[in-house]
Amino acid sequence: MPIKQHSKKALRQNIKRASRNMKVREDIKTLLKKIRKAVDAKQDKANIEAMIKDVQKKLDKAAQKNIFKKNTVARKLSRLVKYYIKGAKARKETEEKK
Repeated sequence: MPIKQHSKKALRQNIKRASRNMKVREDIKTLLKKIRKAVDAKQDKANIEAMIKDVQKKLDKAAQKNIFKKNTVARKLSRLVKYYIKGAKARKETEEKK
């Protein structure tokens, strides 16, 4: 444990910032899971696209605040959109078979 007053304050600030950053990370992670489940369940296209826009906004904000690196955000978003497109193609093929 820190002894000096400014070290104690720095520790308090670090704990507060770390918890705030973890909250943002958890929110983004749950949003990504929700989108993947929605794509797998073949939900409505407009709903999924709205969720993707929302997660894109949150990812960009997190990159801006240095919670995630810029390339990490780009990779996560790229993989998500790729997954969405793959799911849309699968949905289209099943509709054509009917």
